[in-house]
Amino acid sequence: MPIKSYILHFEEEQKEKLFQELHKLSNCEVIPAQNKNVTVLVTDTQSEELDNELYNKLLEINGLKHLSLVSGFDAK
Repeated sequence: MPIKSYILHFEEEQKEKLFQELHKLSNCEVIPAQNKNVTVLVTDTQSEELDNELYNKLLEINGLKHLSLVSGFDAK
């Protein structure tokens, strides 16, 4: 059960569209920063395979400039 947190950097004019796309994804919690143009994304999936699928979906989102993994945990 991988649990990971990411810092997302996005293009300013794409912020709302990015949030809409992120909220469509299951196994994610979106936490926008109040004072910076970044967002924290926490993912919780049932398997490494589902985690990889989710990660690849994140990379395909338009308006996302950079995705940084800041923490990961796997309860194996």
